[in-house]
Amino acid sequence: MLDDQSIEHKLREILSDENILINEPLNNHTYTKLGGKADFFVTPTSYKAVQDVVKLANQEQLPFTLLGNGSNLIVKDGGVRGVVLSLKKLDDITVDGYEMIAQSGARIIDASREALAEHLTGLEFACGIPGTVGGALFMNAGAYGGEIKDVLKEAVVVDREGNLLTLPADAFDLQYRHSNIPEKGYIVLEALFELKPGKYDEIKAVMDDLTYKRESKQPLEYPSCGSVFKRPPGYFAGKLIQDSGLQGKGVGGAEVSKKHAGFIINKNNATATEYIQSIEMVQKTVSEKFGVNLEREVRIIGEDLE
Repeated sequence: MLDDQSIEHKLREILSDENILINEPLNNHTYTKLGGKADFFVTPTSYKAVQDVVKLANQEQLPFTLLGNGSNLIVKDGGVRGVVLSLKKLDDITVDGYEMIAQSGARIIDASREALAEHLTGLEFACGIPGTVGGALFMNAGAYGGEIKDVLKEAVVVDREGNLLTLPADAFDLQYRHSNIPEKGYIVLEALFELKPGKYDEIKAVMDDLTYKRESKQPLEYPSCGSVFKRPPGYFAGKLIQDSGLQGKGVGGAEVSKKHAGFIINKNNATATEYIQSIEMVQKTVSEKFGVNLEREVRIIGEDLE
């Protein structure tokens, strides 16, 4: 593997200086406000640059991590080695007829608002999801009865070798909060959504209602990773946690929200370790009380502090 100076030099052959940050604190890029430093934090502005970074990582056997907008993610306190790739600068959204092409770094909320502006229905469910388009496809994000697989027609991805592929929706094995993108090692660059014509006032009324439900029920005033757990078959995670008497409890500065038991908030300068320990405490308690194993929806990456 190259040394850090050689890595930096090769990255600068691909990316301009403003798109490379060294020893970048990842708590600047996560909704939990947690996480140590990335050795190299890169923000490509073209698909070719993404391909070239992937090829460089392969050639030099560099550790390589893709970061969305950090909404459904916990980065450990020791940070992330190698290259962390952020697609936040690839954020264009275009509409042609009933089809929308949204780049990976665009917020899925903004895609839903653009659909509203164009009088198109199908993305109302996404009006309160805080992630990017790429992150939404990565986990087949959904809310209030809708999910990405309902509207996805195809997507452009980069594979592990750095090849650019256009794949139909059924190539991604989209299921409840699941896709095969992690296993395949794909990097989503853009998604093509197939929407339907609708009436502006009706679409807006649905979005306003969903926004009210979200803002009134979720603890948006504190940093958090959003909903921590997947819905277990036959149950609701938040209800199980609430019935376990865990609201207001946690480890260190992390706490199970009193407003919505499905959220763990960074209430008082928590560390990532404390946040993860709080998740594990919830899982253990719910398992002991109800015999239900709560599966994490949130991803955890990085290294512990030595």
